[in-house]
Amino acid sequence: MEVLNSIIEHINYIGAVALFVIGLYTVLTHTNLLKKVIGINIMETSIFLFFVSIGYVHDGVSPIINLGGDRVIYVNPLPSALILTGIVVAVSITAYSLSLIMKLYEAYGTMDIDEIMELRSEATNE
Repeated sequence: MEVLNSIIEHINYIGAVALFVIGLYTVLTHTNLLKKVIGINIMETSIFLFFVSIGYVHDGVSPIINLGGDRVIYVNPLPSALILTGIVVAVSITAYSLSLIMKLYEAYGTMDIDEIMELRSEATNE
């Protein structure tokens, strides 16, 4: 029963690790570039979940209003602020990656990295 309570207490960390592993598996096993970008986005989301979970404090309150008590426990706002920056960077990288994939598709007619490498090697051998 103690193990179950520990798992329930740390379910957000377990979820973050599970999401990261799913994203890593997607990036490593698929040759389609679009699927790789989706895997990277899943990994980024798991990192966001992990950092927000670190900043959470049980029975903590928002640090916006001073409630006047000495024993008030506040939630750490720094991880949330860092995650906002991370989300902006993640969206920019995703947009840039998708634009590169579009250019590769226009040039080679495929989004499969193995086919692109094969076409490139054939072009250099000619």
